[in-house]
Amino acid sequence: MSDRATAAKLADYRRRIADLRREMHALRAAAVPEDVQDYTFATPRGPTRLSELFGAKRDLILIHNMGTSCANCTLWADGYNGIYDHLAARAAFVVSSPDPPEVQRAFAAGRGWRFPMVSHAGTAFAADMGYRSERGWLPGITVFRSDGGRLLRVTDAPCDIGDDFCALWHIFDLLPDGAAGFRAKVSYP
Repeated sequence: MSDRATAAKLADYRRRIADLRREMHALRAAAVPEDVQDYTFATPRGPTRLSELFGAKRDLILIHNMGTSCANCTLWADGYNGIYDHLAARAAFVVSSPDPPEVQRAFAAGRGWRFPMVSHAGTAFAADMGYRSERGWLPGITVFRSDGGRLLRVTDAPCDIGDDFCALWHIFDLLPDGAAGFRAKVSYP
């Protein structure tokens, strides 16, 4: 196929993906939010409640991160760090993991992460949100809304290699060999 024909076909695929995204957004917007309890998390400053994570914002984006042992979760968090100011301008943003606050703080400092983190260790939070399986923690994103004293789970999405929440995979898709077996690492030589 010629470059021009390939470009036209790819443009058509991108239009179809954009149409599907609009349909997905409409479906999410029509879903009935679920009431959730005001969970308590550990932080370096002591316990904090889910309701306090909103700050002055109405919406909260919470990342379910598997912790320091997961190179892919580290990859995603590195990406969130780069867009944190943009995210925080629209909604509250926090990363939750099972690691204790002191481990989170040291790991975040070593990577230059600027976003807030909370620990859900010892709570039912991750399991209640669907981000724990018999094999362990699962990565994902949950969006909450604070509405007149009610805490609502609005939507969520799992994270996985190649998903829409990490630009790296889509950039690799442009390479002739794609990701070519790439595996994320916490650090590179």
